[in-house]
Amino acid sequence: NLLHSEFDFSYKKNENEIAKGLPSSPGAATGRICLSVDYAKNVIKQGQKAILVCNDTSPEELQELKKISGLLAVRGGMTSHASVVARGMGVPCVVGCRDMNIDFQLKEISFVGEILKEGVYISIDGSTGKVYDRELKIKAPQISDEFKQILLWAEKIAKLDVRANADNQKDAQTALDFGAKGIGLCRTEHMFFEKDRLKFMREMIIADSKERREKALSHILPIQKNDFISLFKVMKDLPVTIRLLDPPLHEFLPKDDETIRQIAKDFGENENQIREKILSLKEFNPMMGHRGLRLAVTYPEIVQMQTEAIITAAIEMKNYGYKIKPEIMIPLTSDDKEFEFVKNIVKSKAEELIKNYSVKITYKIGSMIELPRACLIADRIAKHAEFFSFGTNDLSQMTFGMSRDDSGKFLEEYYAKEILHNNPFKVLDEKGVGKLIQIACQKGREGRENLKLGVCGEQGGNPKSIEFFDKVGIDYVSCSPFRVPVAKISVAQATIKNRNQHDF
Repeated sequence: NLLHSEFDFSYKKNENEIAKGLPSSPGAATGRICLSVDYAKNVIKQGQKAILVCNDTSPEELQELKKISGLLAVRGGMTSHASVVARGMGVPCVVGCRDMNIDFQLKEISFVGEILKEGVYISIDGSTGKVYDRELKIKAPQISDEFKQILLWAEKIAKLDVRANADNQKDAQTALDFGAKGIGLCRTEHMFFEKDRLKFMREMIIADSKERREKALSHILPIQKNDFISLFKVMKDLPVTIRLLDPPLHEFLPKDDETIRQIAKDFGENENQIREKILSLKEFNPMMGHRGLRLAVTYPEIVQMQTEAIITAAIEMKNYGYKIKPEIMIPLTSDDKEFEFVKNIVKSKAEELIKNYSVKITYKIGSMIELPRACLIADRIAKHAEFFSFGTNDLSQMTFGMSRDDSGKFLEEYYAKEILHNNPFKVLDEKGVGKLIQIACQKGREGRENLKLGVCGEQGGNPKSIEFFDKVGIDYVSCSPFRVPVAKISVAQATIKNRNQHDF
């Protein structure tokens, strides 16, 4: 609460609370109701505050609305894409607000006993999940010298490092200002949603030959390289872990007729062929489908382009006197041979560039551990991987067999009936998911003694979960930039609680 804005209820009382959802990104926001990205853009252009109200949203839409004040969604959970992106941006967000209905034709939203038109003011509290039907006064956050002193004490005590999940220069700088010791997760797919490269990404996806894919990727390469340079400049000699492209390809393709027509025109393709391509990429269960390193196996040219962007960015920074040590992370590993295949693509390209530029660059290639099978064969994967980073969002989802986006519909009943006491996507499930992590840590270090272990899922910023990570021998946790101070205090508390394990 110290790090985020909050409502000043001395100005107006809270009797106008009209609904409550899941508090998925902290802070207070007030602004005009916007039921579309275009309307929100116009509101922002006029110098006014906008709150996007939707059933759910995509990463692409959020990339277009970097100056949005808040996000309110009917669907979604604590670790759904909108929540994760909003936290990274520091934008207040309330999801899973099931008391709200949206009528896009009438351009209004309705709650029990109340209807609000698009354009009128609404307020949301991302720290409590509460929704208010009017504009409320906001108090800016104030971080005292006493709080800064506590952070300094925490840093001296803590055994675990705290890194941040950051995908751009702004987030990286925020994380650094809060005391992060590097970037534990850079999600490169968020970079692909930017307008200057989304066109080429779409061209690459609909390409019917390797040559066409490589041509499209050649346009993305210099832009992606500059992305990494901007991150390296902020973090300097601190470690930066870059995850290769992870989501299913269909997420980059349009759904509306107008954009489909424009793509067909831009690429000289038949409109029906574009629709057929989009339909062919649709998956019944995309989170368990053609994504992560599976994309790298089928389209190695994507990995080669990303590796070139990372290594050439590191080489350029070396010329400025920085000792950049990029950590390239391969997502969704389920098998050691599968990982080794993709690792060899990365290593071959990296070594080729290092030789051509006649420089010495230190880099690591590691695996994101987010599947139960990967935990159970961690010793075999560790023979090829130089580090592990546990993606606890997907690992929890895959272990429970429970969608992190849809489970909000029924989890409240589980809490009420005391079947579960915590949201497993917010607080790590130590009995099941934690046991898999413990096995993976032990087996991983059997396969590679000096294996570095990190956590980059959202539970990496949760105090209760951090205590568990400290016990099992994790080296660092990584969380959203605005959660870094809380994590720093939590890792120090975990060190004290687990003092018998540590050499004081």
